[in-house]
Order: sequence, then C-alpha cells, then structure tokens
Amino acid sequence: MTLSRRPVFTRRSMLAAAAALPLAGASGLTASAPRRAQERADHLLWYRRPATRWEEALPLGNGRLGAMVFGRVGQERLQLNEDTLWAGAPYTPDNPEALAALPEVRRLLDEGRYKEATDLASARMMARPLWQMAYGSLGDLLLDFDGAEAPRTYHRELDLDTAIATLRHESASVSMRREAFVSAPDQVVVLNLQAARGRIAFELACRGPRKATYASPDYQGSATVLVADQPVDWMQREEAGFEQPDHVKVADDQGALLVTGRNEAGPDTAPGLTYAMRVRVVTDGRVEVTPEGRLRVSGARNATLLIAAATSYVNFRDTSGDPVAKVRRHTEAAAARPYAALRRDHVRDHQSLYRRFTLDLGRTSAAGRPTDERIAAAEKSDDPALAALYLQYGRYLLIASSRPGTQAANLQGIWNEGVNPPWGSKYTININTEMNYWPADAAALGDCVEPLLRMVEELAVTGAQTARTMYGARGWVAHHNTDLWRAAAPIDGPLWGLWPCGGAWLSNTLWDHWDHQRDAALLKRLYPLLEGASQFFLDTLVKDKEGRGLVTSPSISPENWHPHGSSLCAGPAMDRQILRDLFDRTVHAGRLLGANAGFLDRVAAARSALAPDRIGRQGQLQEWLEDWDAGAPDQQHRHVSHLYAVYPSSQINPRDTPELLNAAKTSLRQRGDLATGWGTAWRLCLWARMGEGDHAHQVLKTLLGPQRTYPNMLDAHPPFQIDGNFGGTAGMLEMLVQSWGGEVHLLPALPQAWSQGAVRGMRVRGGLDLDIEWRDSRPVRLSLRGPAGTKILLRHEGRRMTVMLDHRGRATLDGGAFSRQSPPGIG
Repeated sequence: MTLSRRPVFTRRSMLAAAAALPLAGASGLTASAPRRAQERADHLLWYRRPATRWEEALPLGNGRLGAMVFGRVGQERLQLNEDTLWAGAPYTPDNPEALAALPEVRRLLDEGRYKEATDLASARMMARPLWQMAYGSLGDLLLDFDGAEAPRTYHRELDLDTAIATLRHESASVSMRREAFVSAPDQVVVLNLQAARGRIAFELACRGPRKATYASPDYQGSATVLVADQPVDWMQREEAGFEQPDHVKVADDQGALLVTGRNEAGPDTAPGLTYAMRVRVVTDGRVEVTPEGRLRVSGARNATLLIAAATSYVNFRDTSGDPVAKVRRHTEAAAARPYAALRRDHVRDHQSLYRRFTLDLGRTSAAGRPTDERIAAAEKSDDPALAALYLQYGRYLLIASSRPGTQAANLQGIWNEGVNPPWGSKYTININTEMNYWPADAAALGDCVEPLLRMVEELAVTGAQTARTMYGARGWVAHHNTDLWRAAAPIDGPLWGLWPCGGAWLSNTLWDHWDHQRDAALLKRLYPLLEGASQFFLDTLVKDKEGRGLVTSPSISPENWHPHGSSLCAGPAMDRQILRDLFDRTVHAGRLLGANAGFLDRVAAARSALAPDRIGRQGQLQEWLEDWDAGAPDQQHRHVSHLYAVYPSSQINPRDTPELLNAAKTSLRQRGDLATGWGTAWRLCLWARMGEGDHAHQVLKTLLGPQRTYPNMLDAHPPFQIDGNFGGTAGMLEMLVQSWGGEVHLLPALPQAWSQGAVRGMRVRGGLDLDIEWRDSRPVRLSLRGPAGTKILLRHEGRRMTVMLDHRGRATLDGGAFSRQSPPGIG
C-alpha cells in the first residue's frame, strides 16, 4: 500500500445564492465564483416554462408532507400529500378457509393440475377483502393572482442541494420571486412570495383530490417531454376533474384556512381516519376573508404561506389522534419565526443528509440546457452530468420521502395526485418497495431506511396472525403487497398475490442495511424479524415431488405466467434464492448474538436442503424448477425474478459462479433491455453487477430518455412510479463501486463514457466509507474510512490487494498502488 502525502481536497455542493456558504478544501481556500456557479448547476433542475401537468411539477417533501409545485404565473398550484392519509381503517384480511385448502392446492400442483389449483386457491386462499387500501391525497391549494401578465422573463428550478423550488418571472408591472420548501424541523410546507417591483395580490382556495380513475396496470402509454417551441399558456387555470374537500372553514383565529374531513372508504372497509390541513398567511399586506370562504391577500411586498397537515393516525391499530390540534400547533409555531430562520433551519437539516455524498462524471455542453431538453436528448447523446444529476435526484427523493419517524416510501414516494392512484400507490413487496431502498446505504442515506425497518416490525405482528390463520405456521409471513394497516394476506388473486416471500425479501433488505452500517443495536432489532421469517418457512417448506430439495408451495414467480396457463407453481427460482439469503443471514446474525443454537442448526439444515438453481436446455437460468422458460407466454416480461441471485443478492457473481452467471446473462438477453421504468432499472443493476459497463450505460441512457423519465425527472413506469428512480440510482452506484463476497470492487462496470470522475462519501459493506477518483478509467486516488484496524480486500480488474486501516481508521492510496497490484487470484 502507498500512503499519499498530498492534501485531500473535499468538494462540496453549493448552496443556493440566497443562502450561500463558502466552499473550502483542506487548504482552507474558498472556491472561485465560476466553480461555485458550476457546482450549483450540477444540483439543479431548471425550466423555461411552467408545469402544464402533474408530471412536470417539482416534488418537495420532508418524509411526512409532500408538495408538487407547478410554477405557474396566473395560478400557482400546490398539490399536497400527508403520508398517513390512506383509505380505510385497521382491518384483518386473513382468510380462515385457507388452512384447510392448503394441502389440496399443493396436491393439485404436484399432479400438474394448475388450473384446478388456481381455481381452488382463488376461492379459498385469498384475502378478504381481496384488495388492500389505497394511498390518498389532500388535494390542492390554488393561488389566483390579480392582473397576471405574460412574463418577459421566466425561470423555474429545483435546487437539490437546498431542497428549495424557486420561480422568478418579470412582466411589465411586476418582478416576482417565489420559493417553496417542506421543512422537517418545523413540519410545514412553506411558500414565500416576494415582489421586487409591483405588489402581490392573490386569492387562495383549496380543492379536493382528483377522483377520476387512473390507468389500469396494463396501461402501456409513454412519457413525453415538452420542447422549447411549444406554446405556453401563461394564464393556465384548472377546475375540471376535481371535487371540493369534505369540509372547509375559515377559522376566526388569525384568519387561517382550515380544511377538515374524512379519508376514503376502502374495499369493504369503512373510512377510519380524520384529517386536517391548515394554511396560515404571514404578510406585510392585507388578509381578508371572501364571502366564498377564501383568503384574499393584497397590497403585499412579501407573503409567506405556512401549510400543515395531519391525520388521526397513531399507528396501524390506533386512529385516535387529533389532527386539528397538530396543524394548529405547527402553523402557529412556524408563524412565530421569521421566514429567514425557517429557511435557514430547513436548508441546514436537508444538507446534513444531502451533502454526505458527491459525484462528478464530467460534463459536456449539454449540461447548460434546461432539464426537460436534456431528457429529450438523453438517448441520442452523451450527457454524463445528466446521469450524475439523476443519481443525486434519487438521493434527494429518498430524503424527501423517507425520514426517521415517517412512513416508508411507497410506490410513488409520498407524491400522489388522487384517491385512486396507480396500483393504489401501496407497498408492492415483490420488488418495488425493496428497490426503493437499494441505493440508500451506498448513497450515504442509511438514516432513511428507518421507516422501512419500523414498517417491517409492524408487518411481522400482523404477519404472525396471517401465518397462524392461513398456514398453521409459526413465525410471520407477508405476500406481494401491504398498506398503511400492514395487511399481510395474499391479495388481487392467486396469479399475482399467492407469493409467500415478501416478508423474507424485506428481511434480506434490512440485513443489507445492517451489513453497510454494522451497528450492534440495529442487529438486535433486526434478528427477531429474521428469526420469525425463517421459522415460517421451516414450518411450511415441502419436499419436491421428484426429490430435488425443499420448495415453497404454493407460490409464483412474480408476476409471470408459465406455459400451463397459470402462474401458480411450486419452488420458483426466486423463492429458493431469497430463502438461501434469509437462512444464511439468520444463522449469521443468530451466532453473532448467541441465539438458540438448536434453532440455528435447523435453519442451516433447511438452507442446505433447498433445491439448487438450474440451467435449462437453452443455456438459461431457469425461472421455475421445471424447464419452462422457452414456452412462457411473455418472453420479455418486466419482472426478472429468477435473477435475484445476481442482484440484489450476490449468490451468482462473476468471481465465484461463472457458469451460472453466463446462464443469467442468457436469461437477461432473452428478456431484453426494454421494460417499464423500474424493470429497466433492475436490468441496469444486473448488467452492472455482471461487469458489463458499456451495456449498463446503454440501459441507463434508455432509462434517462423521454419514454421512461418525465420532464420533472420522475420515473415513467408508466404512469408514475418512483422505484425506477431509486433503482436507476442504485444501478449507477453499482457501476462505480460494489461490495459483496468479502471484497470491495472498484470501478467494476465503468463505461467508456465515464473515463474520468470522482465519488466521495460512498458507503460499502463493513461500515466503511470510500472516496475514489479515476482518470483514463483507472483509479488515481482512493480514501477509506472505518473502524481502526479493519482489513479490507480490494479488487480492480481481476486483481486483489489488502489494505489495513490505521489507528485513526484511515487509509489513502494513490494511483501507483493500483499499478503494483498482485496478479489475479493472489491476495
């Protein structure tokens, strides 16, 4: 190892100009103004036009409250969300008939009578009600401006570094600046309006959420991107397709707008929540109440809207909270503080998370164009700075939708326009929820996993009842979906829902979190989840009828059909792969904690008895225990479930299992690279894990393009689904650094287009932090931080080297160290 004596310079992102902080490296020299401007631009989404539709609005959030800001001149629209405003009430969907039907369904599957097994499972093994509850929306706040004119200049932006959306526009009679953010310290949405010239006058009204039905899961539309030559309706106003809130009143205290109501009913489930939203206006102008119950602000130079929202949700069993008291408390506390203080504390809080990680992939002239134009051109040109912006946007979205103490990020994070969102905007735990958290630890956002851990702890409680009632088993189980009320029974129908490994996959995701953090308290909290998930499968695994090992039955390979007109089967590849990880991790964690040795021995024995992965006659990795792939009706299915063993697992990898890896590549080529947004993101992660950097880069360009990314950079599933953003972020991280199999793999899938760059603040397994710089596709500098005395195995281009952290827990290598690496295979 070569320890460098050069100073280590740390690049940090730039604050917005109104809240600038000096940037300094180890030398203490302040960065130049051009550099500061460039660094700020590297964290900026910006546009020359307002949003005409939801997929162009800019998302803000503090984990609990969400807002979409449209940036319109004549009528500003804020679409609002609160993370516990779901349909229904606490309910128990477990079906008591399932236990008696289970043996017969298994027998029919063993006999190859798939339709009969499916019909019986549909009649007697599904949840009651058959569908879960949907995530909802608070609706909109609309600001209608007096005398609005078409602007002479217009600029709209979202600064990821400050989490502030800004609009600046100027017309003949007014020069206006608006700033919006969602404060975690103060728990309010803040909209500040400032007039440098002219006066501010607007009328504030609220509008209920969209009621219209969204597209079905079979919807195959595409995203579109506006281009600069399309006309702009500067005075655009919306009314159609929305309803008024349940109850609106103007409170007599401070003239605040108070909205109260009930949540939506769910399938066979009455509404059980109340909610409240309160808007307090602080201004140097006049505030009046109109006869229609609206607030009117006039004659103002400055006006700040403080918006709080809450529901009566306490936990998944208790809905006795007082949302009105909560919103009064938050708005009045915020109103007592100056706007500058609210802004300062928000920025400081956000940057404590966001600034942990930086990425530089270089930039081209495309970096100076508006974001929507860059997305429109993404598939046809190289724009490495757009890729870096996309990764940082994924980090931004996770900070905004998953904070300690909030609900976990759902299918749309926290941003949802209506009461009937796509797929209910639930937690789909056969890939999508897990994908939401794939990038968290590597991108230095391990704190943001806490809501997922808490959700799984609650799901283990309801899942234990489901295991007893429907399977006669100990431990706990969850299927392919859950909701705010932590429903664990199989929903939708056996072709989609009768998959018992959702809880197991969530447990593996949490283990990955621990493996990056190595926190003893976290392991103690995690072990009961691993133990309970493993216990369920010890009680429910059965022997394959042909003696190939232990298998799950009934199950499916999510959400794919096999050639026999059904998806129901026994022992699909994904189940066996997930259970290998679950059992291995349960044994590892249990032995670290000194858990019951007899139980751990039984888990280890079951792991050894699981049916192995198989290579089919086409040379593919089999998706099912049988060699059915060639006859499957959808050869390019969006799910690639049987490749779980490649990523996010590492059971199949380039170093240890080359034959199985080649079979996985064959399967992935058969599937094709074109899929929905999150399906494309998973393919990106897989090609990166396989070490195919240029192939991964082509998939990334497809993901960044206008068919899979909306103008606001949210993922187009279609319609909107946030997991594609998080999966794309994870895939880019995998291209740069991987940690699996006891080694840290440097630049394992670096494409030619990223021949030089730098990453700082990346977290790898073992509780280690890493900075790396490279030129000409080779590392020139590496810094490692972690527990003192830690031995780290590094791998680059097939060569290995061992590094030991010093007494401070530090090691720094320069480029010469990599040129003197040992030959392949030698430590």
